[in-house]
Amino acid sequence: MPMLEAFLLTVLIVIVAKAIAWLLQWRSGNAGVVDAIWSWTLGGLAVVYALAGDAPPALRILAGVMGGLWGLRLGTHIWRRNAGKPEDFRYKKFRDDWGARANFNMFWFFQFQNLFTLILSASAFLALSFRDTMPATGACVAAVVIWLIAVLGEGIADRQMEAFRADPANRGQVCRRGLWKWSRHPNYFFECVHWLAYVPLALGAPFGWTSLIAPLVMAWLLTRLSGMPLLEAEMMRRKPGYAEYVRTTSALVPWPPKPTSRSD
Repeated sequence: MPMLEAFLLTVLIVIVAKAIAWLLQWRSGNAGVVDAIWSWTLGGLAVVYALAGDAPPALRILAGVMGGLWGLRLGTHIWRRNAGKPEDFRYKKFRDDWGARANFNMFWFFQFQNLFTLILSASAFLALSFRDTMPATGACVAAVVIWLIAVLGEGIADRQMEAFRADPANRGQVCRRGLWKWSRHPNYFFECVHWLAYVPLALGAPFGWTSLIAPLVMAWLLTRLSGMPLLEAEMMRRKPGYAEYVRTTSALVPWPPKPTSRSD
């Protein structure tokens, strides 16, 4: 399939996926479903590019498996985490602010997110899926190692937070266990690292430099737009110990914490 047709196919897929997400939130009254579908869709686009591209089959299989498994794990984790829970405070605020037009506005808000979905997927997978030659063995090994570190790290961080929240004794407390002792957002850190995994596979191909866009965009989304700013403002409001956590703990990159002024 020509490169342009492959990209246009992904445009159609994300529009339909977000329409399905909108229907689900309309029925359930919980817009958090879009977060899981966003991850599943991104993983699915990796597979689409792998199937549509004309790069060496081994490269397309590698990239498709890496992207597909990442999206499957993250989307399933988010779906399980949100199932039966109240709507995420960010979406609830939108719904309250929009009032009677909430469902109408939510549809276009979901579709707007497609801009970032397409940027991430195209920059990560498009060039490598249509390159003529296989990357060097060292580049493939580097990609797999980065991917394993990222997916395992994010999975461990998610499990640690899940276990912390499951204990009623921790209600209202700040998680300082495991990776969360070294970073306030270790899951976000490893999410950014994940998008670096495709860079070694794309560099050397025509427009392979565009693979650098994905990790930069993801870092910007998480640290400047929809991730840390809104979440940290809410945590500062809800958890008395969060200000001390901010003072002592790295925001993103895992790093030894500063001494605390109280016992953990």
